[in-house]
Amino acid sequence: MTYSVDLRKRVIAFVKNGGGKAEAARRFGVARSCVYDWLDRSDLNPKKQGRRKRKLDWAAVHRHIETHPDLLLRERAAIFGVRIYSLQYACKHMRISHKKTLRYA
Repeated sequence: MTYSVDLRKRVIAFVKNGGGKAEAARRFGVARSCVYDWLDRSDLNPKKQGRRKRKLDWAAVHRHIETHPDLLLRERAAIFGVRIYSLQYACKHMRISHKKTLRYA
């Protein structure tokens, strides 16, 4: 949960005016670890949270699957230099289903 900068400033001001860190956490309804973290910081603005950088480019995988639909996961993993499980994870989250075997009646 991201707290507002105003709340962070009020908590820091309370502690610097003689209040305790645990008391500040109770009074303002934040975790004590947040109070310690905010006291150590020089900038109280929240850190930018984003998606982590992955080794596998999902857009490239999607294009590759469209152009070469009959490759196996292990062959595709060798091309992209990743493990099979990485491709399985990417395909699952991109909602790309596995190749199906035709059944003859």
